[in-house]
Amino acid sequence: MPAKVGYVKVISISSSSVFNIGDVYNVSPQATAKTFAGGGSFNTGDGIRIRLNSSSTYVYDKDVKDQNIVN
Repeated sequence: MPAKVGYVKVISISSSSVFNIGDVYNVSPQATAKTFAGGGSFNTGDGIRIRLNSSSTYVYDKDVKDQNIVN
């Protein structure tokens, strides 16, 4: 069934984003990322207090490719 879309205002789109209006069969982003971080790195909120006496992030990644992008 066709989609009915009203007014759309786009302020900005980053280089790795997907923007679609209406019906779509497949949405396929063309970017990947791998992030490593230590303890307390991704906490969000008001008034968070983190006390880490010792924090280490050890990364051993034996495979070379995790998410292959095929066009």
